[in-house]
Amino acid sequence: MAVAPMPAARRTLAAVDLGSNSFHLVIARAEGGTLRVLDRLREMVQLGAGLDDDGRLRPQAEARALACLERFGQRLRTMAPGTVRAVGTNALRRARHPEGFLARAEVALGHPVEVVSGIEEARLVYLGVAHTLPDPHLRTLVVDIGGGSTELVIGEGYRPLELESLYMGCLSWSERFFPKGRIGEEAMREAELAAEVEVEGALGRLRRLGWARAVGSSGTARAALAAARALGWARGGLTAQALRRLRRSLVEAGRVEALRLPGVRPARARVLPGGIAILHAVFEVLGLEEMTVSAGAMREGILYDLLGRLHDEDARERAVAAMMRRYHVDPEQAARVEATAEALRRGVAAAWGLADPQAPRLLAWAARLHEVGLAVAHAQYHKHGAYLVAHADLAGFSRQEQEAVAALVRGHRRKFPRAVFAAFPKGERRRLERLCVLLRLAVLLHRDRAGGGPLPRPEARGRRLRLHFPPGTLARRPLTAVALEQERALLAAAGWKLAVEEG
Repeated sequence: MAVAPMPAARRTLAAVDLGSNSFHLVIARAEGGTLRVLDRLREMVQLGAGLDDDGRLRPQAEARALACLERFGQRLRTMAPGTVRAVGTNALRRARHPEGFLARAEVALGHPVEVVSGIEEARLVYLGVAHTLPDPHLRTLVVDIGGGSTELVIGEGYRPLELESLYMGCLSWSERFFPKGRIGEEAMREAELAAEVEVEGALGRLRRLGWARAVGSSGTARAALAAARALGWARGGLTAQALRRLRRSLVEAGRVEALRLPGVRPARARVLPGGIAILHAVFEVLGLEEMTVSAGAMREGILYDLLGRLHDEDARERAVAAMMRRYHVDPEQAARVEATAEALRRGVAAAWGLADPQAPRLLAWAARLHEVGLAVAHAQYHKHGAYLVAHADLAGFSRQEQEAVAALVRGHRRKFPRAVFAAFPKGERRRLERLCVLLRLAVLLHRDRAGGGPLPRPEARGRRLRLHFPPGTLARRPLTAVALEQERALLAAAGWKLAVEEG
């Protein structure tokens, strides 16, 4: 990846992977488009095991997680904003109402914490693996067995072609099929059959593309290969025969406590039965004979994705552009609305607290996507658009970012949706509501799908916004004058006061 020079303070990057089984921290330095690892920290937190039957985080699990993040935070405290990306995966995707935990996690870590979809996790896994392969342009199947999900990806170079995220992982499968560490032949076969059902759902799409090699990443694959090599069962990669011997060793041990596999730490042994069952199912269903194991995984993918963001190679920008093309969004209208919305934001940035880097990004993405719902129907197209944005697989986006953009698209016309914004934490709710007001006005000012004439000078205070137009502007634009009066009433119903004047 060719990159331009960057300031010294931004050459050091960090990735935090809040996995269902383990938390990882990797710190690296960007050198000529590559990354040199400076430090690694890892703790087995088992966050996924800390969810109760209602999907809420148990206090003990939350305490473990926050204590770990505080330790990570000590290492990250001096790093510049924007150089650290912390990503939560399956456990936090499953967690019910995780907002409180996420807020406390950000305080502990000292940097924002986001939650990503399974497809985004798969993309990051592939990116991390691809950067460690000797020949990344060979078509590759990547298998990543995490604590709560398993990602299957086929890609070439640094571009994934097919992404799958399956709802099974070494921790969740070990808890489900091997309670209290008991390992038996019947339980192992049940675990394998259940995993085979999951993998078979993706089999057609994966086989259609095909692959030249299979690569495993993360703890299960690494532990399996380490044990197989130490026992003399494998020299290169992990073979199907070596995997079957490992499976037999687990069943013969009978209990996790009795496992004596060289190269496998006790903490990994606790979740190895579930991981081996899933790995065996992948080999069986996909017909694999051998799998190499990569040193790269999601945390390395996070680092390379972060490096791209700092050099204007942001996957989120490409995802938005692709969605615009897919739904035939008018690019000229989107550009007009985006430019006007950004001009209004700059005018009120100080008064409304919209000067942070994320505010203009959210506003720009929403402006570009505000008309995607027209591909469904004109009636209620803001609602159609919000649904499409919220449920699309948008590469690079966290769940929080995607929900924020969807809320802005939902609120850009008609009744101001207070209930939609009420679902966000207080600080984020205030920011999104203010961005939504600006987006609504930008759309209104370009209803004629033209240049829109001179822009008003905005003046904001609290929930009040005053627009100062040049003299005679509204007389020359009677449709805009009427639309602004209608907007004043709509905003007033939501507790906003809009004033419009000339001069």
